Amino acid sequence: MNRKEILAAKEFVLGKVNQCRILVVGDVMLDKYYFGEVKRISPEAPVPITRVIRQKEALGGAANVAHNLSLLGCQTFLAGIVGDDIHCLSLETELKKEKIYAGGLIKTKRPTTTKLRVMGGHQQMLRLDFEENHALETEYEISLIQYISDLLKTGINCVIISDYAKGVCTYSFCQQIIQLSAMHQVPVIIDPKGDNWSKYKNADYLTPNLKELNEVLVESIINEDEAVKTSGQIVKRKFKIKNIIVTRSERGLSLIGNRQVVHIPTVAQEVFDVSGAGDTVIAVFGASISAGLSPKVAASLANIAAGIVVGKLGTYAVSQEELLQKLEELTRVEKGE
Repeated sequence: MNRKEILAAKEFVLGKVNQCRILVVGDVMLDKYYFGEVKRISPEAPVPITRVIRQKEALGGAANVAHNLSLLGCQTFLAGIVGDDIHCLSLETELKKEKIYAGGLIKTKRPTTTKLRVMGGHQQMLRLDFEENHALETEYEISLIQYISDLLKTGINCVIISDYAKGVCTYSFCQQIIQLSAMHQVPVIIDPKGDNWSKYKNADYLTPNLKELNEVLVESIINEDEAVKTSGQIVKRKFKIKNIIVTRSERGLSLIGNRQVVHIPTVAQEVFDVSGAGDTVIAVFGASISAGLSPKVAASLANIAAGIVVGKLGTYAVSQEELLQKLEELTRVEKGE
């Protein structure tokens, strides 16, 4: 980022971000962690015994995207499905604490999608998933679409679809949201899953990682600029996506649009855990676009935020203060200090 771009990013984080009204819709989850220590093997079976020292609950999936937006200072709305269970109560408590508007959560007969992880130090030892991932029932789809339609009429700057293949983001559901948003001239940004990208047709931005991009290609590609550019353009045309942002792990990310292709190198960072980095990228990019930043600056800021997240353990959301600190560091580098 040059000096002018860094200044624009700072102005966004310090002021404009609070004016953004963003809707996140998709697969809402709860992340639960049990942290402990392992000193012996069970006499009952050849498994380590983990003595639990502390536990943590965090927003996951689409809810983690909403958490990132809320921490940035956006007015954040969340829509999806949950179950009528104890995990839903935990989820609602976290959403209320983070000041996320959760009027779009529809209670169903499914369990609330929950990932429970047992951690021994920094090592994940076990994960239990509570979920049902069959396609969303029509009655719930109708309720969600009605909520989204009504909310768009009140004024929304951006819609983010967070697809984790848990059943919410069907072809019908995604296409209705894209069409409704287009009617209100609201950009749609989608974090994709699986190889059925036809359901994202006409989306403004898609944010796959390299693995997800490879899943829709005939032949896998290497993590090199020209290969990513060529493949991104092919996929963009095939599925009628306006822009694609490919996150590339240690190689940063690439913004592939109709008029520009930009490769943004990663910010040097020790990697502890990549989980949730995609949520951060789409949240920061969506907020930045909502506030009028150029796609290039928005992608650069999202890349900086992702660099912060991978240096943390577990699901993590980036704050205004952390982004500003990184931008200050870039300012000093730009000045040669």
